[in-house]
Parts: sequence; structure tokens; C-alpha cells
Amino acid sequence: MKALRHLGETLLALCLAGMVIAVFGNVVLRYGFNSGINASEELSRLLFVWMVFLGATLAYPAGQHMAFTSLVGLLRGRPRTFAIATLAIRLLVLLACVLLGRGAWQQVEVGMSSHSVVLNYSMALLPLPALLASAAIGLMVVVEIVRRTPLDLGHELEME
Repeated sequence: MKALRHLGETLLALCLAGMVIAVFGNVVLRYGFNSGINASEELSRLLFVWMVFLGATLAYPAGQHMAFTSLVGLLRGRPRTFAIATLAIRLLVLLACVLLGRGAWQQVEVGMSSHSVVLNYSMALLPLPALLASAAIGLMVVVEIVRRTPLDLGHELEME
């Protein structure tokens, strides 16, 4: 699991570095030398989309997604009710993953027949990370349901 997390973080760093190089290089060329790189915008858009969904996937097991735990936190003293609420929350997350995955798959199918203007990559590469993220997060949710992992309520206000 640590190896997958490290790989994901490395891919995130590479996406960010690619975006910075493409955009900064284009800005320098445009304002400094009155030229530019046509592919910069398409490349940075593609890398940004992949970075967002990769980051969302990595954030899920770390418990770093936005969580509204006030209501569920009140149930902490009632283990059975807390377990039911945890299951309901996880089933809703799973439903969201199914809906996102279904919509992303439809967009992947549409994108397979078209290509980007400058770089000529398949437009299916834009919605593909949403499909992969929904599948990965959905799988993690199913594992949590099967293992009956308790809901993490550790989203307290952090003070420095």
C-alpha cells in the first residue's frame, strides 16, 4: 500500500512539474520573445485533470476529503447506531462513485472518436482519470464496508 501511495505522489509531482514547465515556459516565450508553444495549453489542461483525480484518489484513504462529522460524532456513544450511520455514509460514497464512473465512461466512449487539436491525443484521456478515480475509491469503500472499518472522526480543527 505504501508503494502505491508513493507512486501516486510521484505521479502527482510529475504532473505538477509538467504543468509548471509548460505554462511558465510559454509565458516566458510569449512575453520575452514574442512567440510561444501551441501545445502548452492542451498539455497543462490534460495534466491538471489527471492531477486532480489522482489527488482525490490519494486523499480518500488518508481521510483528507471534506467531512461533516458533527452529526455522526454525536452517535459515538451509541455503537450500533454509529455503525449503521457509517454504513449509510459509505453506501452513499459508493453510489457517488458509481454515478461518477458511469458518467465518466460515457465521456470516455465519446472521446474515443475525437482527438485534441494540437497534440492529437485521444479526447478519451480527459475523462479517463475520473473513471479510474471512481473505480479506485469505490474499491476502497467496498473494502472498508467488508472490513467494517470504523469511521474516522479525526477531522478536528488543527491549530499551529
